[in-house]
Amino acid sequence: MQHKKSFLFFLLIATCFCFILAAKPHYTCQTNEWLAPKSADLVKNPLISDLSATAEGKKIFKQMCAICHGNTGKGDGIAGISLNPRPTNLSLAKIQSQSDGALFWKMTEGRAPMASYKEALSEQQRWKLVNYIRTLKK
Repeated sequence: MQHKKSFLFFLLIATCFCFILAAKPHYTCQTNEWLAPKSADLVKNPLISDLSATAEGKKIFKQMCAICHGNTGKGDGIAGISLNPRPTNLSLAKIQSQSDGALFWKMTEGRAPMASYKEALSEQQRWKLVNYIRTLKK
């Protein structure tokens, strides 16, 4: 009987611990802003104002990013619905006010659940994406 009570007490504590762990990521993800290092702001976009690069960036976005960020970059893509935190709305002023270097750094490095695109996309492709993201302003 004593072992049964001890087991039930342990099970109750373990269950509570699991609920706390499950709730914590949601809370911390809602409050942790993703900031690129200051050094990223110094990196200049070699394709700035290149309209053909921007058009190519749109194609890359549709292939690689729209699934999570949505077709218009609002963070409402079909795969993004289940992610925590949800994909960023790329049209928001707080995103658009970031430097090109910061956006480039974020897509290069990634941060869960956002993948790193350092290996999947070339440097040129990532800069083209930065150009296209600039067109998503509200």
